[in-house]
Formats: sequence, structure tokens, C-alpha cells
Amino acid sequence: MMHSETLLREGSGSSGSSDRIRVVVVDDHPAIREALTDTINSAMGMEVVGQASTAAEAFRLIEKERPTVAVVDISLEDAHGLDLVQNIRAQFPEVQIVIFSMYDESVYAERAIRAGASGYLMKSEPTQSVVEAIRAVVRGEVYLSRRMASRILSKVAMGRAPGPGFAIDELTDREMAVFQMLGQGYTIDEITERLNLSRKTVETYRRRAKEKLGFDSVAELLQFAVQWTHAQGRGSKL
Repeated sequence: MMHSETLLREGSGSSGSSDRIRVVVVDDHPAIREALTDTINSAMGMEVVGQASTAAEAFRLIEKERPTVAVVDISLEDAHGLDLVQNIRAQFPEVQIVIFSMYDESVYAERAIRAGASGYLMKSEPTQSVVEAIRAVVRGEVYLSRRMASRILSKVAMGRAPGPGFAIDELTDREMAVFQMLGQGYTIDEITERLNLSRKTVETYRRRAKEKLGFDSVAELLQFAVQWTHAQGRGSKL
């Protein structure tokens, strides 16, 4: 069971509402959507009002249902999850967002919070933890594991210290998205279409990732990207 730590979002307070918490679930795996839906619907005071497998479906669903919370995966068929988070936050700022991802929180949690999410937890945790996260973000809190909360607070207090994953941390969100998709086996043309960017822009992000990670060639970058992505547990296109 995950030991959770919650950080109060600045300027937020309790929702103070007795209404049911309305949730949409966004994930490209039907089994995960169903498992989350069953868990959330069995929790007191909340219900799933819709499911989506793509970013486009999710955006239409959120526009129609105006849920309290969206539970979102990072890796979707038609977009990067952080782009969806930013779009939801821009268009529907009242919707709280919880990321439920296979990717290690040390890589993506802080990025997700910066993008506008209110919580981050990994799929290695029990689905019941998603219920805890939903309740926390509705109260106006940021939901992270205790380990990740401590890391972020330490960074604020003492500054960033080099360590494992330090170079990965230096990638921007766009560079990280391109790096991740290269590791999943996507071609430059597929990344261009998925992120809605020009080929030149994607190649620039690839070059910057190569330089920041200290590789001399694209081949070395690709090899590392594949190894890293496999280590994260999501090594193939889904």
C-alpha cells in the first residue's frame, strides 16, 4: 500500500460540496479503464461518468460531462498525456487531474504537476490508491507518494543535487516526450503526427536530447531510449 503525502495547493481549500464526485477515466487499455471504473464506482460518494481511450475522446467527454476529476494515463494513442493535461487545464480549469501511469514518478511526477495535474501515482500501486488521490485533489491538495513529495520539498529547500536520472531531469517536457516515443519504437514521422509538430521541430528535440544525455550519435540515443523505456515497463507501442 502506498504511503501517501499530500501537499496543499497554494490558494486552495476544501471543496465543501456534498455532491457526488464525477470522474472520467482516460487510458488506452480497456482492462485498466474497467478496473479503475469498478474501483471508483464502488467508493462512497463518487462515480465514473465516462471512459476514453484517446486524448480526442477525452477532451470531447470532458466538455460534455464537466467532471470533477479526470484520471489520465501519460501514454495515449493520439497524444502525449502531458499535452492533454495542459489542454484540460487551459479549457476546463475547474477539472482536477490525477495521472495514473506506468512511468516512474521520479521522471514524470514533477512534470505532471507543472503541466497542471493535481496528483500522480504509478500503476504498480493498488487501484484503491486512485480513490485516495481523487479525494485528496478534490480537497484542494496535491497527491504524491511520500518519497516524491520529500524529493520535491528537498529540491525546493536545498536546490537540485546530481544523482541517478539527473540528465533525464534536464530534458524539457517536449524533449522528454520525443525521447520516450523513440524508445517505444515510433518513427520521426509518427512522432510528428502524434505531437502535431513539424519534422524539423521533432528532429531538433531529438538533437537536444542527444546532447543533454551526452551521446555522440542518434544511434546511441535510440539504443538508450529503448533500454530506458523497457526499464520503465512500457517498451513497445500500445
